[in-house]
Amino acid sequence: MAETAKAPWLTIVGIGEDGWAGLSEPARQALSSAAHIIGPPRHLALLPPLTGAVEEWPVPFADGIPLLLRQRGHATVMLASGDPFWFGAGSSVTGALQADEWTALPSLSTFSLTAARLGWALQDTVCLGLHAAPLSRLRPHLTPGRKALILLRDGAAVCDLAAYLDVAGFGASTLHVMEALGGPRERLRASMASGFALDDIRHPVAVALVCAGAGEAMTTASGLDDGWFRSDGQLTKRPVRALTLSALAPRAGDLLWDIGAGSGSVAIEWLLSHPANRAVALEADPARAANARANAQSLGVDRLKVIEGRAPDTLPEGPAPHAVFIGGGLSHALLEALWPRLRPGTRLVANAVTLESEALLTHWRAAKGGALLRIELADAAPIGNRQGWKSRYPVVQWSVTV
Repeated sequence: MAETAKAPWLTIVGIGEDGWAGLSEPARQALSSAAHIIGPPRHLALLPPLTGAVEEWPVPFADGIPLLLRQRGHATVMLASGDPFWFGAGSSVTGALQADEWTALPSLSTFSLTAARLGWALQDTVCLGLHAAPLSRLRPHLTPGRKALILLRDGAAVCDLAAYLDVAGFGASTLHVMEALGGPRERLRASMASGFALDDIRHPVAVALVCAGAGEAMTTASGLDDGWFRSDGQLTKRPVRALTLSALAPRAGDLLWDIGAGSGSVAIEWLLSHPANRAVALEADPARAANARANAQSLGVDRLKVIEGRAPDTLPEGPAPHAVFIGGGLSHALLEALWPRLRPGTRLVANAVTLESEALLTHWRAAKGGALLRIELADAAPIGNRQGWKSRYPVVQWSVTV
């Protein structure tokens, strides 16, 4: 005889600014029968008197998870904003639970409400949650005509966003400031980023951005202009970087180790290729490591992890990578230490400029297979009152799949 599935003890209820009136009947029933209700003070204030014990979710958010788990086995409702699984708190909680311990009853997300007010197609709009994230995460999306919906912490963050856009050359952008959507306090106002002067902006707040201006837009192709990166000269230059990224072949969700990262340009472009990608940059020089961190922050991929250390004495810990790039510090000792740590299917790409490094790659290619590519580039340069070709140092690239 089949076992009867037990009912989940936790119900995650998404609540909007319209409070109890906007909840579905199953959500109302869950709240009415709950022995314990936990949520932010703003959400709890939207509810009528209920029979269950009420507890405020603390700040920081992580401190509330142990409080929630203490209720395990007792009918409990957790309140969250709108859709708890779209830039919400839902996944932060369910990661600590078994699949049969919880159920969720979402409401309309702020993104859905914003699109409904403005008539925007959500599938064509960038959606970002920047409550506790840097505004620079918006940078890859700043191109004239692009639309974005952005969740922000408070009114001060909206002013910061306007200033950020203005400094980046997109002061002509329109900001639709949308407060307390879906509730009695709802207010919609619009302003250009340049000269932004809206005040008394109340939480919760979202901004619908229509990007405009003469600021420089980032390309979506591999090979950003070298000028995007702060560097002391230790930089994989644009054409070679584009070929390197092509050989590394980033796929959604992949992890890269960038060894001898210099300014971090390869790891940064790896991260820009897909929002699910991860990267660890290893750099021995503290100043260059600082440049890599600054570049990642300014280009919207602050998730880059930068480790200061020299390979092979230092190699990243944690999960094995899907791809490895050796841009600096290439040696026989490094390859010997690295190779046993790579899983079958890992892509390894190493670039060499010196004759000694080129000989090393030739040796390893003979032993492990893969392909060698010689990259020879030349730039037009003055010769007297005319132009001629000035060759760059050739680069030899070894690419191999373990």
